[in-house]
Amino acid sequence: MSGPIITALLAIGLVVGVLIGAIGVGGVLLVPALTYIGGMAIHVAIASAMVAYFFAGGVGVIEFSRRGSIRWSDAAWLAAGAMPGAFVGAASTSAAPAFALELLIAALIIASALNSLRGSGPSGRVPRTLARRALFVIGVVTGVGSSMSGTGGPLVLIPVLLWLRVPVLAAVGLSQAIQLPISAFATAGNILYGTIDVAVAAALSVLLMIGVWFGARIAHRVSSVALKRFVSLMLLGVGVMMLVRVAPYTAGG
Repeated sequence: MSGPIITALLAIGLVVGVLIGAIGVGGVLLVPALTYIGGMAIHVAIASAMVAYFFAGGVGVIEFSRRGSIRWSDAAWLAAGAMPGAFVGAASTSAAPAFALELLIAALIIASALNSLRGSGPSGRVPRTLARRALFVIGVVTGVGSSMSGTGGPLVLIPVLLWLRVPVLAAVGLSQAIQLPISAFATAGNILYGTIDVAVAAALSVLLMIGVWFGARIAHRVSSVALKRFVSLMLLGVGVMMLVRVAPYTAGG
């Protein structure tokens, strides 16, 4: 890679880390940057990013937990569902077209963003209580969707939680925690297939951890209403971007 490309990727990695720490969503931008700008093979890019998400999630969990923004009983039930869900998703990857799942996730994201923008649900810091069964099912859906699409746990989880009117700061906090089991199980599988670029994974880990550290502080200093609006707009943009990306497949191209 040339110097300008490396510099661009370093900058993107840092920005993605800030986005993950501040609003949970951001990792979806990393793999396209590695493939389209860095020229990496898609499977290597996904596997290397998954390693970095584990360390980014660790920093996010520490920062959000220190501020009381993670309800651990909810996180545990989400993780309990996400772990088997990730295995099911990995086993089903070859059986279902990836673009079909990405299309479904894009529709979910856009619908959730629009619902959040027009709604007046809770936006404060106190987590809304969800039933354990619901949390487990949400975890399964998150694990399957993340594993099959490579979009990352927060991108699937946050729209679901916002749709259920969970306060945005609580949703972002839970999205930090869900990264740990999903990235750990995905990385374990990727190690067996030898698709991880260790140098890239290490560099991304450092950049994302720094970015998440700053992003978590931003999330806890801005107003919850502004944070909710920004998350919703970001989700809307990501959803539209995903629709544009899968449009050639849906048209038979």
